[in-house]
Formats: sequence, structure tokens, C-alpha cells
Amino acid sequence: MALLPVADALARILKDVSPLDAESAPIAEAAGRTLAAPLAATRTQPPFPASAMDGYALRAADVATAPAILRLIGMSAAGRGFTGRVGSGETVRIFTGAPVPDGADAIVLQEDATADGDRVTMREAATPGRHIRRAGVDFESGEILLEQGRRLDARAIGLAAAMGHGTLPVRRRPRVAILATGDELVRPGEAPGPDQIVMSNSYSIAALVAGTGGEPIDLGIATDDFPALERGLRAARDARADILVTTGGASVGDHDLVQSALVKEGMRLDFWRIAMRPGKPLMFGALGPMRILGLPGNPVSSYVCSFLFLAPLIRALLGDPRADEDRSETARLGAPMPANDTRAEYARATLARDGDGTLVATPVGTQDSSITRLLAHADALLIRPPFAPAAPAGAPCRILRLS
Repeated sequence: MALLPVADALARILKDVSPLDAESAPIAEAAGRTLAAPLAATRTQPPFPASAMDGYALRAADVATAPAILRLIGMSAAGRGFTGRVGSGETVRIFTGAPVPDGADAIVLQEDATADGDRVTMREAATPGRHIRRAGVDFESGEILLEQGRRLDARAIGLAAAMGHGTLPVRRRPRVAILATGDELVRPGEAPGPDQIVMSNSYSIAALVAGTGGEPIDLGIATDDFPALERGLRAARDARADILVTTGGASVGDHDLVQSALVKEGMRLDFWRIAMRPGKPLMFGALGPMRILGLPGNPVSSYVCSFLFLAPLIRALLGDPRADEDRSETARLGAPMPANDTRAEYARATLARDGDGTLVATPVGTQDSSITRLLAHADALLIRPPFAPAAPAGAPCRILRLS
């Protein structure tokens, strides 16, 4: 059976994916969520002409030339504006953010003025509109400022708050159940037996899920037998998981039972095995509404497949219109690369800038898919297409940043 190209695998994973239901979240709890509807301002910002500096509000015509002496008639502070009107020969002490009084059309900076009782000498000429923020210079009431599908980072949360929103319409977080498989696995902190290793995949995948906007659900470790796998599957269903991620056991060896167990339970297998390295034994299918992604057991393969396929699936469920966007960028090789074989390679690499500011990607030592240390210190995946010829240092390449 021919191996499925990476682009085709991603297209099949994202096919017919609809965004999850919308719900309301208090703005204080909405960071990292995804907007389920466009967000319009409920107010105009600023709602009035406001001073951009500390100084004196006045009529520009009264200070067309300097020096000029005006009579001080009051003060306008943020939250406590001057309620009167500035007339000819008059001025109001004003502070940053305060409403500009009626009649005034300019601000003279405090360092350009000298006060003596109620007499203020303006040493600089005034210009109409100078140091005044007009009403609505930031945004107008009813203006759509945040689009549907926007991930709510700190900047977007700040804008939504300024727009007057106390709650936000967001997509429900995708529930991602994670089931590690293998007799050889124990949790971190437990003492492994003589033939066992410490499980790491579930934790790196859970961190990726949470960082992408999903809700990770740890189902623990299933041993290599059908009853344990069936219990894990039931736990995923009970948790109402949108995605079940399994790690290990996706091949067809005597102890690789995951695919058989899932098919026995009714999984519709879409594909198994793709033309990439690391990550060839990737499996994808569905069991009712729950999508199933079977990842390889090797830690690097598991993470790379999660990065390339699970993260876009989560983004699609969150309604991100750019879920399938090509996020790669151009760089230059920092070391020569040999000719590639029939599978796309996603090599771990570090990034730096050369003297000209060009981005340089240098592959890390060994690309063995069990070496987690090098993955942790890599900055990017260096993409080598199938049958790519040998390339010298300095040749152009494509990379995907891991951060």
C-alpha cells in the first residue's frame, strides 16, 4: 500500500470539520479561548475629546502668538471634567485623559506655561487640535473590531474589555482524551521495572492541547491487552471526548493492538501510515462523532505528529479560519543535508541569524525519534520533501517554528 502524503493526510483529518458549539465566558476567564462571533464595540472610545497631555486647555485663537496671558477658571481631571465653558481669554488646567472643556480647541503643555495665581502665561503658540484626542479616535460604537475565529490573547482581551464586553461568545474547548499504551510504561515519579521506561508522550501532548486551546483529559496507561484498551475507549466516551489520541501500539506487531481494538469497537479507519519521517505509523479514524488519532510511541514522532495534525484539528474545531494554513517560512541551511528518500522529513533544527540577518536553520545531531533532549532544545522543524536532492550549507529550505 502506498504511503499517504502529509498534505493529503492533513486534508483528510480536517475534512468536514465543523466548529464546536458556542458558549459565553466571563472576560476574566476568556484568555486563550476563540471567538464564536464577530465582536462589535458597545461604546465609542474615547467617548469625548480628551487631552493627550498634562497642560492647559484653551482657544487656539487666544494664543496664536506667544507669549499670551490667560485667566485660569478651573480644572479638568480624568473622571472629573470641567463643567463650564472656556471663553475668550480663559484657560482650564487639564490632565492626561481628561475631557476637553467646551469652547477649548487646543492644549498647551504644562512645561510651556507659567502659572501665577489665576494668571497663566503661555510661552508657546497654540495650534487647533494640538494634543487633543478626538472622540472615537480609537473606535466607534457598533464597529466590529475582533473577528470570529480570533484567538483571545492578552491584546484581544484588553480590546474586548475597552469595547465594554463583560462576557464573550466563545467556542467550547475541544475535549481531547489522551491514552498511552504499552506494558513498558510507568508514570513520572514511579519506579520503573527492569524492562520499563517513564511515560512522557501524554504530558507533552496535553501541554500542546492546552496551548492550542483544547481541554486535555488524561486517561492514563492501557496495557497491551484488549480489555485494557476497551476500558480506555469507554473512558473516552464517558468523558464525551471530541478527539481520542492514543500513543503507541499503532503498528501491526504482535503487541500493537490499538488499531485492532478500535476497529473491533466500530472505528471507521480513514488511513494508516503516511509518507513522513518521523511519524510513519500515524492512524486516523472516527468512532461516532469522536475523531481518533493514533500516534506512534516514540516521543519525537508522537510530538511531531501532534504538532502537524492534532493542533490544526483543534484549531478547526475552534473555528479558526486558518486552521489548515501553511505556516512554514524560508530559511537557509546551516549545514549540508544528504539526499532524501521517499518520505517527507521533518528534522529538528536550531535557528539563528547570520551577519546579514538571514534566518539559518541547522539540523541538530542525530534525528533518532527517541531522543527527547534534542527536541526540547530545537527551535523548528526543517522540512525536506520526498526525493529532495543533497543540499549544501547555505541552500534555501523551509522550516516550521516549534514555538
